[in-house]
Amino acid sequence: MEDFTYIGCCLFILWIKGADWFMKGEKAVMDIFSILTLLGGLSLFLFGMSIMGQSLERRAGGGLKSLLGRLTTGRVTGLLTGIGVTAVIQSSSATTVMVIGFVNSGLMTLKQAVNVIMGANIGTTVTAWILSLAGIDSGNVFVRLLKPSAFTPVLAFIGIILFMFGREAKKKDTSMILLGFATLMFGMETMSDAVSGLSDVPAFQSLFIMFQNPVLGVLAGTVLTAIIQSSSASVGILQALATTGQVSYGAAVPIIMGQNIGTCVTAMISAIGANKNAKRTAMVHLSFNVIGTVVWLAVFILVKAALHPVFLDNSASLQGIAAVHSAFNILCTLLMLPMSGLLLRFVTKIVPDAEKPEIHVELDERLLVTPPVALERCNEVAADMAKTAVSSLQEGLRVLSAYSPDAAASIREKEEKTDYYEDILGTYLVRLSTRQINESDSMEAAKLLKTISDFERIADHAVNILESAEEMREKGLRFTDMAFHELTVICQAVDEILDLSIKAFLEDDKEIAAMVEPLEQVIDYLKEQMRTRHIFRMQQGECSINAGFIWSDLLTNLGRTSDHCSNIAGCVIDIASQNMNLHESLREFQNDSPDFRQKYNEFKSKYALQ
Repeated sequence: MEDFTYIGCCLFILWIKGADWFMKGEKAVMDIFSILTLLGGLSLFLFGMSIMGQSLERRAGGGLKSLLGRLTTGRVTGLLTGIGVTAVIQSSSATTVMVIGFVNSGLMTLKQAVNVIMGANIGTTVTAWILSLAGIDSGNVFVRLLKPSAFTPVLAFIGIILFMFGREAKKKDTSMILLGFATLMFGMETMSDAVSGLSDVPAFQSLFIMFQNPVLGVLAGTVLTAIIQSSSASVGILQALATTGQVSYGAAVPIIMGQNIGTCVTAMISAIGANKNAKRTAMVHLSFNVIGTVVWLAVFILVKAALHPVFLDNSASLQGIAAVHSAFNILCTLLMLPMSGLLLRFVTKIVPDAEKPEIHVELDERLLVTPPVALERCNEVAADMAKTAVSSLQEGLRVLSAYSPDAAASIREKEEKTDYYEDILGTYLVRLSTRQINESDSMEAAKLLKTISDFERIADHAVNILESAEEMREKGLRFTDMAFHELTVICQAVDEILDLSIKAFLEDDKEIAAMVEPLEQVIDYLKEQMRTRHIFRMQQGECSINAGFIWSDLLTNLGRTSDHCSNIAGCVIDIASQNMNLHESLREFQNDSPDFRQKYNEFKSKYALQ
């Protein structure tokens, strides 16, 4: 699909070049194609920025996950995190949307989010500095090499080679980053060429004279950025217009201020349907930018009226616009960072607590834009599911000897919870698997898809064991002392295999996982021994037929529980061996592992029936 996208892009570029050739004809035709060339350049610019940003997110996904894991409530740490993440993915809107998803999923607190959002506003200014390189003018060869027109073709050539011949996901993402950057820079140059003739158009001059009114400038920046939903792209467009020499600093400063407000639209849309803390996060983003703009706009108006700085009438350069963009966002952060606590209380009043407790959303769709982070969240939810399932089965084992209504209710509640987890995790992981993710993440997603059904079935067996205990109570049945002793032995073995399998799953520990299969074989051996012994007891008249049916059901559920534990441990071994063929892994393990027979004998001795 991406091949066709870039073929279409190339045809689009040829069309723009055709417009340039026609522009060499009559003046009327040139005016028409100037507009077409401007629209084409703008389209390429926005398309390139979108492709580059998405590819950067995927390429940096693992780093984002690691960075997220080190987040603290410290202001400086959160601020630097926001700067770093946004500088990498080149979009404060994308960072803010991710943060809203993190807060909505419980990965990040609202207090952490405030500092990250402030840092994101500074990080997004990196794009303007990269675009400003186009304005470098020097005869020195080394300086000219810094101009995008000099190195962009090289990056595009490298990118297309990686795109056509690279097979790994990382190489594909790198190629898309390079091609996206080349496309946006080409679009930037095309826009600049298209508007170069506007320097002599009186109407264009009047337009930017009008924007010297600070309020109109702020409104213009807000509306433009709200439409294209990217302050980086909006600043890039302003830089392209600045090449005409008609954009003064007096007009550029208010427009840049307005762009910070317009970029909040994406976050506000993203917060629709989220929980209250996620909505508060979006409101923090909006409040931060509105308050910062209002304060510094007032300062700007006062300075302009009182001091009449001469530089405001000068034509803005590409580097000058980048400097203003950075300075404004840094000043806003310096203003609001000490007052982050007040900002939190302000948004808490605007978005109050709901009267009814809200249902917590376990998995947030916003995280899908960064698959490694989404997968990390899936691991956390799967871990909770695993603990719930295992604890329900262990409670089921205990009710066989000590039944209580509270324990019964707890087991059924946990079984319903694991059903819910399987539903949302399965759906989410399937959607995640359709995204462009690397091989290791793909295998991890496959492991989760396999294991969640095993954990769900373990919780089902817990309910089955509970129902057997309840049937015995209702019918007044009991096992013989010897039968109860045997049941205690196999329950202890099942309890240990549950502990081993969940520990292996949570810690991705192949050595612990290797202990599960020998124990599972011992439990199968115990199960057959106990069936034979119970048949003998029934033949001797020591145990009733009805108790024998329940005995058989219990052994079936305990045996199947150990089978599911074996499947879980097998998946852990698969991931470590880079092989997703479960039965093959287990066969190889049994046949080739020198420790298997030793572990089997140890467990057989430990859980021997008298």
